[in-house]
Formats: sequence, C-alpha cells, structure tokens
Amino acid sequence: MQSPDTQRTHGERPRWSVGHERARGPARLEAFSDAVIAIMLTVLSLQLLEIDVAAIGRAGLARALLDHWPAFLAFLLSFLVVGQIWVTHHNMWRYVACVDQGLLVLNLLLLLTITLLPFCARLLAESLKPDAHAYQKLAVVLYAANAFAMAIIFNFSLWWAKRRELFHEEMDPSLYLAIRRRFLLGPAIYLFALATAAFLPWVSIGSYLAVVALYIWPGAGDLPIDALTDDV
Repeated sequence: MQSPDTQRTHGERPRWSVGHERARGPARLEAFSDAVIAIMLTVLSLQLLEIDVAAIGRAGLARALLDHWPAFLAFLLSFLVVGQIWVTHHNMWRYVACVDQGLLVLNLLLLLTITLLPFCARLLAESLKPDAHAYQKLAVVLYAANAFAMAIIFNFSLWWAKRRELFHEEMDPSLYLAIRRRFLLGPAIYLFALATAAFLPWVSIGSYLAVVALYIWPGAGDLPIDALTDDV
C-alpha cells in the first residue's frame, strides 16, 4: 500500500520528473568542501614542513631550520591564501538556499584549484632556494595563475547563484551588489600578481598578502563581529 506522500490521482504529474528534479540544500556541498580543504592543508604541511634529518646531522638544527626558510614561507603564504578562501567560501554559502548542477560543477572546479596549491607551493619553495633562480619565475607564474583561476571561479560561482536564483529570497539586492564589488578586487590583485610574476617575482608574492588582508577584514557579506545572529 502506498503512503499518502507517494499516492497521486490518475493523470496527476509526478512530483519529480524530467525537468522537475528535486532541489537540494547546500549542506552536503559545504561539508565536502570543508573536508577537501582540511585534507589539502594536511598535505601542504606534510610536504613543506618536513626537514631532512641528514641536514640536521650535518649542520645542526638551527642551521637546518634557517636553510628551510623557503618551505616555511611557501607554507605560510599558502595557508593564509587557503584560510582566506575558506572564510570567504563560508560567508558566501550562508546566502545560498539551494544548489543546482552548474553550481556543483563550479564548486568542484574551485576545489581543483585548491588541491593544486600544495603542488604549486612546493614548486615555489624549491624555486626560492639560492641555486634555483633559473626556474623561479616559472614557479611564481604557475602559483599566480592557479590563484587567479581560483578567484575567477569564485566570482563566477557568485554570478551563477544570482542568475539561477539560488540565493535566499530574503537577500537584499544591494547586499549582493556590495559582495560582487568586493569579490572583484581579488581577481584584480591576482591578475597583478600574474602580470608581475615573470619580472618582479617578490612583488608578485607579496601581493597575496593584500588579498588575505582584504577578505579577512570584515566587509560586505561577512559574519558580523558586533552582534549575535541566528546560525544559518
């Protein structure tokens, strides 16, 4: 015997059919994204914070730590970049009421760029060593290109969610416009980093701190710091 929820009168259109599939909330997507970012940070630390035991035996711990500064710098920079991404991702998805196939794919592409960060960071760390200047510019370019792609996908995800009306109905249009304007600053800075990577690699590297500061500092669309709100 069918339950009341599954019963329907003769000729009634099925609730779920081709072109009328059921929508889904963003909770599972957010949980998956958090897991991927957590695993990526673990991989990042394993790749960059490991010190050669033989080097410690040859030169001592203090010298080995000093010689390992490129890896420490690449780790800190990448951790800050990913931390900023996580904060921005968390803040943006508070406004998403449901997801569609396009937004799922865009989020997968975003996670692809995030998971590439340990590889790019390792190349960057190796290129900062005194005997590796020959490929330093290429390593900085690859790092900047991945960061730029990340920012572009983020902005496209915001645009897609608005276009497909995936945001909560209570979201004020002026808030969306303020978030969109703020989101455009990230790609602009990363584009600058990409443009200067081959000529002024240290300027390119330093520009990432501007992006981190921009999105860590509370702005439009971020969680409030002076009031309690409902958890959404």
